[in-house]
Amino acid sequence: MAAQRAVVTDGSHQGAAVFSVLPRIALLYNKLINSLIYCFLMKSFDIISIGTATFDAYLRGYQNLEIKKNGFGLQCFPLGAKIEVRDLNFSSGGGATNTAFTFAKQGLKTGCVFEIGRDEFGRLILQEQKKQKITVFPFLNKKIATALSIILIDNFGERTIFVFRGASGSLNLKEALLSKIRAKWVYLVPGAMKINDVEKIITHFKKQKTKIALNPSKSLIQQGLKKLSKVLKQTDVLLLNQEEAAYLTGLLYKEEQKIFRKLDQCVPGILVMTEGPKGLKVSDGSHVWRANTFKEKKVVDRSGAGDAFGSGFVAGLIQKNEQCQKGVCSVDNISYAIRLGSANATLMVETLGVKTGILSKKEFASSPRWKNLEIKIEKI
Repeated sequence: MAAQRAVVTDGSHQGAAVFSVLPRIALLYNKLINSLIYCFLMKSFDIISIGTATFDAYLRGYQNLEIKKNGFGLQCFPLGAKIEVRDLNFSSGGGATNTAFTFAKQGLKTGCVFEIGRDEFGRLILQEQKKQKITVFPFLNKKIATALSIILIDNFGERTIFVFRGASGSLNLKEALLSKIRAKWVYLVPGAMKINDVEKIITHFKKQKTKIALNPSKSLIQQGLKKLSKVLKQTDVLLLNQEEAAYLTGLLYKEEQKIFRKLDQCVPGILVMTEGPKGLKVSDGSHVWRANTFKEKKVVDRSGAGDAFGSGFVAGLIQKNEQCQKGVCSVDNISYAIRLGSANATLMVETLGVKTGILSKKEFASSPRWKNLEIKIEKI
């Protein structure tokens, strides 16, 4: 009997232990279910473009007087005249939609975040993005119209742009939206966004271990290196032209090596510095890659060449799974990204508008035109 009682007693303790654990199992189960639901509702992307969206009108093939004054070219028109235009093109523009187009055509699962007005131009921007199977997260501004650019293209492909910033200058991302997005990469083209908002976006995505590519706007660069330090310390790829880099560092335009050294100390990843038609340089703190552009068949419109190169370059890094860590980047991966970015920009300037010439992944892989680009690599 004693033995039987002992068995019964042991069993009761085991039963009590089991029942005491059940609430904890139930809690863990609920957490798991909620986590699965959260992951299901959250949208996951290879890359998200965040920034400006505009509606663009391109005008080309008109009579004007071009003169040089103080080293600058001027387009001049007689007051009161009605001027005939030969070519006209409409499309969406702005850094976010331009770069998203490249990513989508390179076969990447792409999202795009921007602000537009509740108007016809905004509707056309949404329509064009969705045609490329880009998932859009638009903020709709009830008070301010969609941004608009009117772009005058001269016979040499140079442009004069009339810009209405509109709703694109009001983008202010809410945490509620950010929490719905998971991305391996973010391409940030901040436009008129405040530095605090840029920091908030980057900090949020860095918690997901997302790679950050930043193409800073003029207003952001004007904040100076000290104020931008928190942003730059979390940037994996910094893209800017040499004039912007000189302004940001407070160095002379021609002091290229000093500019690289100063920015390499601020950025833990890759620095890209472009010179328009003259080419570009890339540094990972250990090597510098120098490349010219591919030879253009003709130059129709240089608008958006920077976006085309930057997005092509980052698409190449993603395709090669480059980790963008200072000093240990793959020489071949960076060279591939330079070729893709340069090819994308070259084809784009041969057409009217910023999206008509964007390369697809298949076109880049199959065309012999893009196989060879002279790239010089120097060890620092």
